[in-house]
Amino acid sequence: MAATRIAVWMLEEARRAGVTDAELLQDYPSLNARDLAASCTYVETHPEEIENAHRPHGTP
Repeated sequence: MAATRIAVWMLEEARRAGVTDAELLQDYPSLNARDLAASCTYVETHPEEIENAHRPHGTP
């Protein structure tokens, strides 16, 4: 994922909006299924970081 410059929070935002993994793979051809699985794991293990990325700047 690091080499793709695609932020994990962006993928999570898309998932929350109903975008499927198949659609993400189509939209981001540099990603593969392993990348998406790694992003899910990251979201699960770093929930506060992901939530902070969704919060407007300066909002507590």
